[in-house]
Amino acid sequence: MISKVYSAALMGIDAYLVEVETHLEKGMPYFGIVGLPDNAVKESRERVAAAIKNSGIYFVAQQRITINLAPADIKKEGSSYDLPIAIGILTAQGKIDAQAVEDYLILGELALDGSIRPIHGSLSIAIKAREGHFKGLIVPQENAREAAMGSGSVKVYPMGHLLDVVNFLNGNADFDPLVVDVQRIFSEESQSPLDLRDVKGQEHVKRAMEVAAAGGHNIIMIGPPGSGKTMLARRFPTILPLMSLEEAIETTKIHSVAGLLPPDHGLIGVRPFRSPHHTISDVALVGGGRFPRPGEVSLAHHGVLFLDELPEFKKNVLEVLRQPMEDGKVSIARAAFSLTYPAKFMLVAAMNPCPCGYYGDPTHSCTCTLPQIQKYRSRISGPLLDRIDLHVEVPAVNFKQLTSERSGEPSAVVRERVQRAREVQLKRFVNEKNIYCNAHMESNQIRKYCKIDEQGKELMSNAIKNVGLSARAYDRVLKVARTIADLEESEQILAHHLSEAIQYRSLDREIP
Repeated sequence: MISKVYSAALMGIDAYLVEVETHLEKGMPYFGIVGLPDNAVKESRERVAAAIKNSGIYFVAQQRITINLAPADIKKEGSSYDLPIAIGILTAQGKIDAQAVEDYLILGELALDGSIRPIHGSLSIAIKAREGHFKGLIVPQENAREAAMGSGSVKVYPMGHLLDVVNFLNGNADFDPLVVDVQRIFSEESQSPLDLRDVKGQEHVKRAMEVAAAGGHNIIMIGPPGSGKTMLARRFPTILPLMSLEEAIETTKIHSVAGLLPPDHGLIGVRPFRSPHHTISDVALVGGGRFPRPGEVSLAHHGVLFLDELPEFKKNVLEVLRQPMEDGKVSIARAAFSLTYPAKFMLVAAMNPCPCGYYGDPTHSCTCTLPQIQKYRSRISGPLLDRIDLHVEVPAVNFKQLTSERSGEPSAVVRERVQRAREVQLKRFVNEKNIYCNAHMESNQIRKYCKIDEQGKELMSNAIKNVGLSARAYDRVLKVARTIADLEESEQILAHHLSEAIQYRSLDREIP
């Protein structure tokens, strides 16, 4: 007696089909699972047997049960095979119609009483079911809303118990598929409770954030404790262009695979904001591990990665950021396979100006020596600093600004200007490969699109000689100036655009 049930597994953030083949024969009791199962899959033997018995279904003990998870050369992990294994056994025993089973993709974890528990990655699996032209997708109730977002024409059936699935497949019970309004949910989920106008003062920092958002530039904020760096950073996603539905689905897939999508939460419509602690390891930051999982850089895909107290991060942790910042993806290689996770994020970093935090603060005296300040700032390597285009000083907010009734511009107004500037850049780079905003420009594009007149050249020369800017800051200033010009809808980079861009390179200046 042989049966076949279709399920799916995850490889990175995408899914692939798994055929759960069941073979039954009389003999000494045996329950074996083959096809490179991990411990969680092997343990499903006990869960499946108990779930079938406790559901009131007769389970033949005196038989040999062999389960094959094909393709057999790819390692299977997780508990999502419980339900398809149980359905496969019952189908092989003749308790479920074999032809009805072939039309559905089935997945779910079983509790000992037969109830179905949620799994990870149901959105990716729903997309695979759509590509495989299945009639329907049977998923746990908690995953149904998420799966329906990517199922397309495939009907999603939420199930809460093993008996529900058996009765449904045998035609003994009617279950309505879950139907969702994708556009309405996307519109609801794209609203953020945070707003830039909540921040008192710091108008020049808000301007720098607008420039960074408009050009896709990474930014670092330098200021004493309590000056509002974290508050500003958390509102940075609200001035970025609104996510498209495709971006939202891709972001949701990553969070679903990582198991971080809240229950009954169908979609992530707001650009993600990730803020790992400075004690994080390099594997947790970029992804990997024995069973690879997406790291913080991938969880920040299409959003913001905020690194507070940047010099406190371990050097090896900061250095692994360079490749994903450059390529927009993370490649994880193992002996048997390799995975690629997307990681197109904007880096927002924050740091104190010195170890005690009060260098340059008029209200607190700094206790640090010049060598201590230099050593503290040198923890950020030159190659990493090269990838951060804007350095902005964030002074402490005075009492008058804190108590002012005047509110700044709302995020929506700033976002409109950012969106217009991004549209200008998309038209400019329409014939350029893999360049979508000014921050992505390489040296040849900078020479082509960031031409300056004689007055601008003289200004840049004086900045390098007199202000103490490094030579490596030259290209960064030109790219930022190009973005400032785009915000003003100016074809040419003018002197005042360059002047503002030069102000955003404070870490390149010599410490007075």
